[in-house]
Amino acid sequence: MIGKTMITVIEHDIDEMGHVNNKVYLDYLEKGRENWFEEVSGMNFLTMKERNLGTVVIRIEIDFKKEALLGDRLKVETIPAQLGNKSFKFKQVIYNQHNELLTEALVTCVMFDPTARKSIPVIEEIREGFKNCESVYN
Repeated sequence: MIGKTMITVIEHDIDEMGHVNNKVYLDYLEKGRENWFEEVSGMNFLTMKERNLGTVVIRIEIDFKKEALLGDRLKVETIPAQLGNKSFKFKQVIYNQHNELLTEALVTCVMFDPTARKSIPVIEEIREGFKNCESVYN
C-alpha cells in the first residue's frame, strides 16, 4: 500500500536561500513514514510505545531534484520497497502541487525493542503492509 501525506511549506521550513532547508526534507519523509505506519498497521507512536516497539532509521539515501518554496503544497508518497526479517525499506518521493518531482529517498529501517536496545523481527502488522510490494532496490 502506498501512503500519501500532504504538507504545506511554512516559513519555519525555509532557509537563507529562500527554499526548504535540506534537513527539513528528513522531517517531511519521517511524517510520511509515520502516517504510513498508522494508516497501514494502525500503529502510531503511542501504540508502539505501549507494546514496547519502535522503528529506527539506519540509512537514508536522498536525491534533491528541485527546490520547494514557501507555500508549496507537497505530497509525500511512502512506498514499501523491500522487507527483510528485522529490516525494511521504503522508497519515498516528494512532489509539489504541480506534480514536479522534488526529492527521492530510499530509507532503511529496523524494528527495535527500546528496552533491550536491539533489533527484533518485523511485526506482522507492518509485514502485512509490505505484501505484494515489488523490490524497488536490491
